[in-house]
Amino acid sequence: MRYLFLLLMFAQQPAWAANSDYNREKKWADEVIPGVVIGDPVYLEARGHKFLSLHTEAPNAKAGVVIVHGIGVHPEHGLIGVLRSRLADLGYTTLSIQMPILAVEADAKVYQPLFPEAAARIKAAAKYLQDKGNKKVAIVSHSLGSAMTKSYFRNNADSPFAAWVSIGFLSDNYDGVKLPIYDLYGGSDLPAVVKGADGRKKTLVNARSAQTMAPRMDHFFTGYDDDLVKYVSTFLDKSL
Repeated sequence: MRYLFLLLMFAQQPAWAANSDYNREKKWADEVIPGVVIGDPVYLEARGHKFLSLHTEAPNAKAGVVIVHGIGVHPEHGLIGVLRSRLADLGYTTLSIQMPILAVEADAKVYQPLFPEAAARIKAAAKYLQDKGNKKVAIVSHSLGSAMTKSYFRNNADSPFAAWVSIGFLSDNYDGVKLPIYDLYGGSDLPAVVKGADGRKKTLVNARSAQTMAPRMDHFFTGYDDDLVKYVSTFLDKSL
């Protein structure tokens, strides 16, 4: 009887909750690639699927940085596009990757089944940067991308990443993650991000971790590109 109940329960789940919407990924790629001025589009592969990434190489790079966007967008969207290009100007080779996405109406709660695929993409991105000669690698994530990144770390104890910048994380903890973390959020961020700040700070177990509340700034750091880049690059400079 219990087995029948489980079958019925899973049968009632929305179809788009089980897999990334690859058609939507392709639409994003078709829109993004023609507009790329800085860096080069490359396709990486994870779990048998090729996904778009934007690679921006810095001469004599300090390190390579994987950049992970939030819910339902793409590797050039908003603050992600700012970071991937501006960090390269500051000496970091960046690789902004397309994360698994669902239909427009899907909320964050139904993304969790995609976390293993997200982790596989992060792993592939780190390897790509290492294969390009980057001896040090870090990761920068935003919003739901931080939840995906946390899931990756908790299931990859041998991760090559030396530091993690987590922006606008909709959670109250970093339980199970031991590397240096920079928890960055805005004073006018989403309520859940602000509410969870104290809890996140308590779980920053690495002595080189830090937390910053950026006054006046919202979830997307709208109008504060320079400040965002300075916060992120300063932590990377100290940690790598």
